[in-house]
Amino acid sequence: MLGATGGFGAEIARSLASEGAALAVHGRDVDRLQAIAAEVGGHAVPGDLTQPGVPDVVIDDAARALGGLDVVVMAFGAVAFGPVAELDEAVLRAIIEIDLIAPILVARAATRHLERDGVIAQVSAVVADQPMAGLAAYSAAKAGLTAFDVAFRREMRRAGVRVLDARPPHMETGLATRPLAGTAPGLSEGRNPREVADELVVVIGGSDSVPDWID
Repeated sequence: MLGATGGFGAEIARSLASEGAALAVHGRDVDRLQAIAAEVGGHAVPGDLTQPGVPDVVIDDAARALGGLDVVVMAFGAVAFGPVAELDEAVLRAIIEIDLIAPILVARAATRHLERDGVIAQVSAVVADQPMAGLAAYSAAKAGLTAFDVAFRREMRRAGVRVLDARPPHMETGLATRPLAGTAPGLSEGRNPREVADELVVVIGGSDSVPDWID
């Protein structure tokens, strides 16, 4: 479970644990990571996924801790707000690194461990389908991740590994309060992230009832 220290990732970890999953949980904040690992009875695997080689190390460490991997869930990311005219180049590069490049590298690493009936679940965002003004860079990164997932799914089909692309609706995760830049616009109240996490975990488990935000 990558991104387990985030608002949505923590709820996915809790939901998976409630279903009896043995977990390795990842995050950058070591203190928060240790707390969620203790809560869900999981192995803590820290690391900054934007650094060279770290996605491979995190996945390999998780596989070693668990004796193999059946499911890899990615729910990490960052957001920035504001018009393109005011977009700082360093912020743009950071958004692309964490929201697009890192998930692709994690997916590549996961292919070494997942066998038939394995699952890779990528958390993209609703803006992949509905790009928003003031979120152009974030929308582009998430749309790119969804495009990657579509192509990656076709590659993994023969190996019997399912690739899920989750584009959840707006949730009350607190992500908008921690942007890399800018200020979030006024948004209507979002969904409860645990409820959304439970829906995702049911699909990961193989349910035929799939919400319209998961492909």
